[in-house]
Amino acid sequence: MLMPMAISFTKQSYVTRYPGVLFSPRQSSYFCVSAKNIFRKTCRRELEFKQQCHHALFRSKDKAAFSSSMHHQANEEDVSRATLIWRAIKLPIYSVALVPLTVGSAAAYLQTGMFSARRYFVLLISSILIITWLNLSNDVYDFDTGADKNKTESVVNLVGSRTGTLVAAYLLLVLGFIGLTWASVEAGNLRAIMLLTCAVICGYIYQCPPFRLSYQGLGEPLCFAAFGPFATTAFYLLIGSTRENLCLSITATILSASLLVGLTTSLILFCSHFHQVEGDQNVGKMSPLVRLGTERGSVVVKWAVMTLYSLLFAIGLSRALPLSCIFLCAMTSPIGKLVVSYVEENHKDKGKIFMAKYYCVRLHALFGAALVAGLITARILVIKHIPKLVFQ
Repeated sequence: MLMPMAISFTKQSYVTRYPGVLFSPRQSSYFCVSAKNIFRKTCRRELEFKQQCHHALFRSKDKAAFSSSMHHQANEEDVSRATLIWRAIKLPIYSVALVPLTVGSAAAYLQTGMFSARRYFVLLISSILIITWLNLSNDVYDFDTGADKNKTESVVNLVGSRTGTLVAAYLLLVLGFIGLTWASVEAGNLRAIMLLTCAVICGYIYQCPPFRLSYQGLGEPLCFAAFGPFATTAFYLLIGSTRENLCLSITATILSASLLVGLTTSLILFCSHFHQVEGDQNVGKMSPLVRLGTERGSVVVKWAVMTLYSLLFAIGLSRALPLSCIFLCAMTSPIGKLVVSYVEENHKDKGKIFMAKYYCVRLHALFGAALVAGLITARILVIKHIPKLVFQ
């Protein structure tokens, strides 16, 4: 009885057992089209969702950049006038007047055993006056081009008078050059005043119209020449010369020291551009960092510091400088490492990278002090170091 019933059950059609499950061809095509439409709508919504997420990400980045920029501007606005005046004076930067003079004087003391304190201070005051001319005239001409339009610590913006700032700048230049000329006449050394004239010319064509070579990215080579071989060698001649000893020789010692001084000075100028890249680019000032970008610029700083200490050891091996100089200057390597790491970590942060040039000033001052101490120590301890004659 059960078998026939089972057979009869299997013989029932699928339609009989599940009515409504199978559809007509027309209904099937309708449901296929509907499924395709649903799939397309789903894909479209997914694509729109992804695009919205993508735009939201960019908007969030823009808002972050905008908020960072506004925060930076707010910080600039909150800076007190006293702080702005301190920044405008740029007192730490005047180490570029002190270091070449002191290194040149120490090299002259090593060579001749002589030192004129009166001439040294006349030259120091004259150098400070000329550096002040450089700073003031640079502010004036950057104001003219618009590079200092938003620079709150610009002297022109603080004083409110372009003409007054420019007149004061050239008055200081005249007074400074009179002091240099007096020292040269007293020492009876015309080579020195010629070298110092070349240094001043480098400063003029660096920033003043119609040259403005800093806008072509040539500021660093000019800075190297002016404060290195020209100024440091000239100060060596002025401090070491007397009317009885007019033919002081230019030795490998002073040339080597001047190269090192020029390199550290140029590094200060290079790092001073990091926080000004956008402003320089807007006015067409093609500084090295505008051409390279801050990331590659940080690599240049690293190589410059490595070159400084590599050159130091190469000079030591050639015995152009006393071993005391090599030893003491090598001890400044931690500050050199600090400069490199600070620039690498903060080259994208305008607020922090502003301090990079001041770290370079520390390196410049400490390295120069080490050079001076090494040269004086070599003389005091009567180390048998005979400078190699280059020019007579």
